[in-house]
Amino acid sequence: MNGEWQFEFDFSRSGKERGLQASDATLKQKIVVPFCPESKLSGIGHTDFIPAVWYKRSFTLPGGWEGGEVLLHFGAVDYEAEVWINDVPVGKHRGGYGSFSFPIGRALVPGENVVTVYAEDDVRSGLQPRGKQSGTYHSRGCDYTRTTGIWQTVWLEHVPETHLVSFRLVPDPANARLHVTAKVAGLSGDVALRCSAELDGKPAGSETARVGSSSASLSIPLTETRLWQPGAPALYDLKLELLKDGQTVDRPTRISGCAPSGLTG
Repeated sequence: MNGEWQFEFDFSRSGKERGLQASDATLKQKIVVPFCPESKLSGIGHTDFIPAVWYKRSFTLPGGWEGGEVLLHFGAVDYEAEVWINDVPVGKHRGGYGSFSFPIGRALVPGENVVTVYAEDDVRSGLQPRGKQSGTYHSRGCDYTRTTGIWQTVWLEHVPETHLVSFRLVPDPANARLHVTAKVAGLSGDVALRCSAELDGKPAGSETARVGSSSASLSIPLTETRLWQPGAPALYDLKLELLKDGQTVDRPTRISGCAPSGLTG
């Protein structure tokens, strides 16, 4: 989804009243995503304060994406973002530095689709974190020219209807275990999470737990606990599988480089 998008400044924040969220509305300019409008690489290079911006582009799903769910991912949008697909609101996000995604399958239509993004960003309001973005027109000291709107990669992902959303790993070297918590979307039927660890290419532990209320927690007993340390950086490989009625329905790429402890041995 990176590349040329339609773009328009909204200095008065009146875009919604003017109907810019409509899929058939045409924006006045072009921008190269994911570069922010303040940068020259975006094709715009506007460095004054920008309270709000609009983005729009059309896209067609690749073949073979029937069934399941489609996620629209944003690496980062500064600061408050609102997204529509074909005039259907699909989500809002607040925070300029973190990634986020929305399930958009319910809003998609066969053939061409339109995504519209609105972002507000007021670093002088005192109501949002601005980091080192300058509160004055010029960059000064360690403060730099502001970053508004989309400034990280945008992409689509096709996933099974039942799929892993996120997971958290908590090492427990004192008890030779790795605790895993995972969040699951599209839960239906008998769903389980299976996690397997390897060390130096050899099995180091495995565990399976049933998913309930869109999440699962399990504890993998490790056959060997080898702490990471300088000169001997032991790392485990972790394999996660989501099983539905006994069949694998989602399996993210193998997670390499998991240390059994955040501490050195």
